[in-house]
Amino acid sequence: MPEQLTVYNPATGEAIESIPQQTAQEVEEAIERSHQAFQSWSKTSAGERASLLRKWYELIVEHKEELAELITKENGKPYQEAVGEVLYGAGYIEWFAEEAKRIYGRTVPAAAGKRIVVTRQAVGPVAAITPWNFPNAMITRKAAPALAAGCTFIIKPAEDTPLSAYALARLAYEAGIPKDVLQVVIGDGAEIGNVFTSSPKIRKITFTGSTPVGKILMKNSADTVKHMSMELGGHAPLIVDEDADLDLAVKQTMASKFRNAGQTCVCANRLIVHESIKDEFAKKLSEEAAKLKVGNGLEEGVNVGPVINKKGFDKIVSQINDAVEKGAKVLTGGTYDQNDEKGCYFVTPTVLADVDTSMNIMHEETFGPVAPIVTFSDIDEAIKLANDTPFGLAAYFFTENYRRGIYISEHLEYGIIGWNDGGPSAVQAPFGGMKESGIGREGGTEGIEPYLETKYMSIGL
Repeated sequence: MPEQLTVYNPATGEAIESIPQQTAQEVEEAIERSHQAFQSWSKTSAGERASLLRKWYELIVEHKEELAELITKENGKPYQEAVGEVLYGAGYIEWFAEEAKRIYGRTVPAAAGKRIVVTRQAVGPVAAITPWNFPNAMITRKAAPALAAGCTFIIKPAEDTPLSAYALARLAYEAGIPKDVLQVVIGDGAEIGNVFTSSPKIRKITFTGSTPVGKILMKNSADTVKHMSMELGGHAPLIVDEDADLDLAVKQTMASKFRNAGQTCVCANRLIVHESIKDEFAKKLSEEAAKLKVGNGLEEGVNVGPVINKKGFDKIVSQINDAVEKGAKVLTGGTYDQNDEKGCYFVTPTVLADVDTSMNIMHEETFGPVAPIVTFSDIDEAIKLANDTPFGLAAYFFTENYRRGIYISEHLEYGIIGWNDGGPSAVQAPFGGMKESGIGREGGTEGIEPYLETKYMSIGL
């Protein structure tokens, strides 16, 4: 009998379901099936692939409530947030169903007696390793462009949240996508990762997760020279300039910081506020944060769910304690509910003032509902502080001065920037980071490129 993985509700500690884990040999067999299926799937017409993706999209929208409930049960985020994730994730399938029809080649002027033709074709079988914080959307954002391009696809979801992957796969099969074209494998992350990276039949790895794990995958993929897409860690700054619309800045900061209990790679981690408005901004933000209700995401009125596990909880608490010990002031929150027996961990939305660069929270991604406020007097000082990190995924700033806004945007070293906008993610826009936050982009017209090879043919006449 195969080893079982039990999935627990992080809000209650209750077991949701136990599912079989695959051995390394079974993962290798899945790769072989993916390799065989690629021979036919890559030759289907763009129109056929688009039609199947469209059916998959429609089924996901039709079943959005049950998919959202499953996300809330295994991930913990509030139900309405989960509904939003399902629709956001489905949007990628709808978008790339259309992009499948727009994989264009070209002819290039050549020397006399020759013709040059450039075509695009699918990379090959793709392996995806996806995180727990968006167990639905992080799959669709990768699977949709891969299938649209003609690649076959194997998903290794996070061990905390594998049930959403199975639910998506079932709907894909119902839509008519062949089972060997889209597969799910469950098991130990390091073991399956090694199988993926060592297999010459896997031609691309796409990964969303921590930078250290991403670096390991990149190193281990070197021997087979795989294509790589990496969406890695972040440490997003949020700058509030002296001329910002404070009510807008507070509203958008709330949307960025406390969504999914702060457990997102693009949420604001460092609030860099002009010293002339720091007190007013901090007061308004604290008042709004204090209104948030913490609890089981399936309960009415809950805005902030549990932290996913003890490891994440311990990191959040240690950052708060470190900051307070070094002089930070807790304006709201700073409390938590810990139940090790059930495995349930909740942190109240927390706002910290008087933060400085000696504190760990200014250098480590928090992944929790904690908003530290540090001040600046000169915009170049704010930009320097914002860029003082090896990461470059997302950044935010608030100003009503367009000259100042252009200046800030051009000097921030980040792949995603929100100007007076705390939620810039969109299916039609390229999502990805600079520096150690990753390689490649997901979404937009750029999103299908990493799944395509370019072939150039010179024809002698």
